[in-house]
Amino acid sequence: MKRIASCAGRILIALLLGLWGHTCFAHVGSPDVYFDGNAGPYHLLVSVEPPRVIPGVAQIQVRSLSSGVQEIKIVPMRIVGPGADLAPVPDVAQRDRHDPDFFTGKLWIMLRGSWKVRVQITGDQGNAELAVPVPAVAQSALPMQKALGALLIALGLFLSFGLVAICGVAAKEAKLPPAQRPVLAQDRHGYVVMAITAALVVAAVYFGNAWWGAEAARNAKTVYRLPRLEAKLDGNRLLVTLQNPNAEGWSEPLKLDDLIPDHGHIMHLFLVRAPAMDQFVHLHPTQLNAGAFAEQLPSVPAGTYKIFADIVHHTGFPETQVGEITLPQISGQPLSGDDSEISAKPLSGTPQLHSELGDGFRMTWHKPAQDIRSGQLAQLQFSIEDASGKPASDLEPYMGMPAHAEILCSDSSVFVHLHPAGSVSMAAVALASGGNSESMDPAMSMAGSSASSEVSFPYAFPKPGDYRLFVQVKRSGRVQTGVFDARVLP
Repeated sequence: MKRIASCAGRILIALLLGLWGHTCFAHVGSPDVYFDGNAGPYHLLVSVEPPRVIPGVAQIQVRSLSSGVQEIKIVPMRIVGPGADLAPVPDVAQRDRHDPDFFTGKLWIMLRGSWKVRVQITGDQGNAELAVPVPAVAQSALPMQKALGALLIALGLFLSFGLVAICGVAAKEAKLPPAQRPVLAQDRHGYVVMAITAALVVAAVYFGNAWWGAEAARNAKTVYRLPRLEAKLDGNRLLVTLQNPNAEGWSEPLKLDDLIPDHGHIMHLFLVRAPAMDQFVHLHPTQLNAGAFAEQLPSVPAGTYKIFADIVHHTGFPETQVGEITLPQISGQPLSGDDSEISAKPLSGTPQLHSELGDGFRMTWHKPAQDIRSGQLAQLQFSIEDASGKPASDLEPYMGMPAHAEILCSDSSVFVHLHPAGSVSMAAVALASGGNSESMDPAMSMAGSSASSEVSFPYAFPKPGDYRLFVQVKRSGRVQTGVFDARVLP
C-alpha cells in the first residue's frame, strides 16, 4: 500500500510541478544574464534571471542610465526558428515607486533553447529597442520535499482505502432497505467487489507509475547536462574533443557542426592551473572537424589544469564545456595574435587592487569600500595607468571589445567570460538584433572602439567564496592581463 500511496502522490504532484533546474549553460555556475547596452539614445543595464522551470517565468530588471525614459515594454521571442518573427503582446515593465529609473517585469519562457527579451523604450528622445539573448534550460530535477511526500502518501492511502471501502459497502448495502443488515451472501459479494476494486487500484497505480517513469525518462533527455570535453596532449599540441550530451529531446537540438564565430573565433579556450590559479592561458584552437579542435601550447609549467571552452551554436545558444588535463613541463612557442598567457602569485583570497602589466604599466581595480556580497549586481571597474601614473593612451580593441574578463571561483564551480557588454555572447546579441555573428558591432556596448584607459563589467557573483579575476586588454598590439583576487561574502 505504501507503493500505491507513493505512486498516487506522484501522479498528483505531476499536475503541480515541472522540472526544476539550476541553469548552467554558457557560464558554469553563473546562470543569470547581464547586458549593458544602448537602445538608440538610451543606455540600459538589463539583468535576466532565466526560469528554473520550462515552461517558467523569467525575472527581468532594467535600469535606465539615461534620462527621459517614460515607459518600457518587454516581450519574449525565439532568436531563430518558429516564433522568431511572431512576437506576443508585450508586457509593460513596472517602474519602481522610489527609483524612477528602475523597471521590473516577468515573462513566460515556454520552450528550451535560445530566446531573446526584446526591450522597447518610449521616451523623450523617441522610441527604441534592445534585444537581450537569454538561453533557457533546466539542468536537474528537484527532489520532492519530505513533508510534502509524507502528506501525499497519507492522502494516497486515504483515497485508496476509501475507494475500496466505498465500493465494498455499496456492493453489500446499496439495495437493502434502511436498517436492514446484509446477509452472508451479500457480505461475500461485498468482499469480492472490494478485492476486485483493490486489484484495479493496484493496477492503476502500477500503470500510473510506468507512465510516470516514461515521462521522467523523456524529460531527462531535455534536462541540460554540463558538457565535459576530453583533452589529451600530442607532443606540444593540445587536442580537444567536445561532448554533446544534449543532442536529443530538444526543440532546438544541439549539434557540434553548427558552431559560429564569437569575437572572430569558433572557440575560446581557457586553461587555469589548479588549485593555485597561478597560470592562465587563453587560446583559440583550430577546428579540425565537428567537435574536434587542436592548438599548439606555449611554454607552461607542469601541473593539473582546469579547461573551459566557450562555443556558440548557430541558434545563438552559448555553451561552456569543461575538462581537466595534467600537463608536463611544456617548452612551446611564444604566443601571438589574440592568444595570451600570464603567470601570477597563487590565489590568496585577500582582495588585491593593483596588478602589474609590465613596462611600468599597471591595472587598478576600483573596488567599492563595502564588502562584495553574492547576488548583488555591480560594475567591476578597472583603469590602466602608465609608469607615471597617467591614464594609458595606447590601448586598442581586443577582439572587438575594450576588454575581456574571466572570473573563476576557487573550487571551479563558477566560471564566466565577461565583456563590458556583460555576460552575453556577442554573436548571440548580433543574431538577436536581426544580424549575424559576422555583423557584430564591436562597440555595441561601449563608446565605440576608441581607446579608453577605463573599462567596466556588469556582474553579480552567484555564490560566496574566493574568486580570481583575469582582466585582459590590448596595448600596442600585445595582450596584457591583470590578475585580481576577491572574497565574496554571503
